[in-house]
Amino acid sequence: MDKKDIYKELKSKLDNKRYEHTLGVAHTAACLAMSEGIDTDKPFLAGLLHDCAKWMSDKEYIEYCKRYDIDVSDVEKANPPLLHAKVGADMAREIYGVTDEEILSSIRWHTTGHPDMNLMEEIIFVSDYIEPNRTHDPELPMIRREAFDDLHKATYHIYANTMKHLKSLAKTLDPMTEESYRYYERYR
Repeated sequence: MDKKDIYKELKSKLDNKRYEHTLGVAHTAACLAMSEGIDTDKPFLAGLLHDCAKWMSDKEYIEYCKRYDIDVSDVEKANPPLLHAKVGADMAREIYGVTDEEILSSIRWHTTGHPDMNLMEEIIFVSDYIEPNRTHDPELPMIRREAFDDLHKATYHIYANTMKHLKSLAKTLDPMTEESYRYYERYR
């Protein structure tokens, strides 16, 4: 599927706010890639497709995972929207024709991340948090600047703020998010 078809498909599936967010992540990922001195095509495509499954309901996530034999943790069963990353990576491969494992992995891990992410994974993880349409964190201006100076340090700040936010909501934390936070804590 070429980019024009991807834009069209995403526009038909996602609501306007999610579509604008998607474009923001794609462009932010390309900017971070330039800042890191790497080609922009793959990060842009990963950003474009990172939320390609975000239109599904909780029930549809669970059914999709059963149908396509995608593992679902207890935390994901209790909070099915977390599955949009796993389902999105699968859809990127099966529907959008993406075969590049680096792109698929960055889609798969853009929500929880994991310890020692590779550069592409980290770019998409950070881009999802800092893209221009986001306003959820009062520290965003600082984290945005930091992302272009020290991507690892920005990743740590995102984890720290995410942990604080999730704990304030008394939500069950995904073990991978906690493990990743501890890994990136060394960058503070």
